[in-house]
Amino acid sequence: MAFHTDITQDEFNWAQSKIRVIAAYFEQTVVGQKNLERALIAALLGNGHVLLESVPGLAKTTAAKAVADAVGGKFSRIQCTPDLMPSDIIGTQIYRPNTGNFETVLGPVFANFVLLDEVNRSSAKTQSAMLEAMQEKQVTIGGVTYSLPEDLFFVVATQNPVEQEGTYPLSEAQSDRFMIKEIITYPTALEEQEILRRKEAEYKAAPPKSQMTVEDVKKLQNITSRIYCDDVLKLYISSIVSATRYPDKFLQPQLRGYVGLGASPRASIAFMKMSKAIALMQGRVFVTPDDVKLVARQVLRHRISLKYMAAADGITVETIIDSLLASVHTP
Repeated sequence: MAFHTDITQDEFNWAQSKIRVIAAYFEQTVVGQKNLERALIAALLGNGHVLLESVPGLAKTTAAKAVADAVGGKFSRIQCTPDLMPSDIIGTQIYRPNTGNFETVLGPVFANFVLLDEVNRSSAKTQSAMLEAMQEKQVTIGGVTYSLPEDLFFVVATQNPVEQEGTYPLSEAQSDRFMIKEIITYPTALEEQEILRRKEAEYKAAPPKSQMTVEDVKKLQNITSRIYCDDVLKLYISSIVSATRYPDKFLQPQLRGYVGLGASPRASIAFMKMSKAIALMQGRVFVTPDDVKLVARQVLRHRISLKYMAAADGITVETIIDSLLASVHTP
């Protein structure tokens, strides 16, 4: 497969060194969770947002803040609760009696890195306040539009798959704004032992210092966007996404009838961006079919809606994704 890229050797070497810096910082802060590390860094390079899901206590917040600290960006954490209002996120207008005027106070969404903790505990109205911010990188307060940080705006939202009482599941429109969804699993016994060691030594451990800037991230994103993705692979990506919309043609007979809704074109865009990021992280300036396959679950698991009988029959969305991948010809 012939390819051409305008990425210079100096740019490539610089990018590799900066990716190693972010990875090293993450590993100093979070024990294990290599899939999470790869997902967060790739989404950052691809300039997308991330949805994280796990039971409590698996370092979702710590991981998100580690990436922010690694590049020295402004970090905001928003704890989502049922009584959280849109104005608590985007900001509001406050009347000042001494001047007789309204003053606009910007909310915590105006940061480089925004963590929406337990996003499904906020109401649908509050969740929708993030739609404009995530897609258009702007918010509207009192009829006036305010742009979010132009240099870098990266949203990480977390949700708990258990304790669903009093929660508001994300709508398809909201979920689709996230480039990927990563599922975090429990650490191994050895990793948990290391967590205990670090906790015990916490009083004498100095936090690592950031060796990067937000400008470095923007440069990394620019380099990532120039990674070569052949037209053959673009067709491969679009074929995978198209297969989610016509499951009866591509799924094994025993899995047909479980899919309620397929993926939107945003999935194809996310596939390409994530595949480019993975290629760069693995030391290449071109995308391979394996890069596409590697990110398939992350890109599609929140974009394919299953019918109720799938849960009753123990069919997971990952099972559907794997079956679809196997049915689409690999170039």
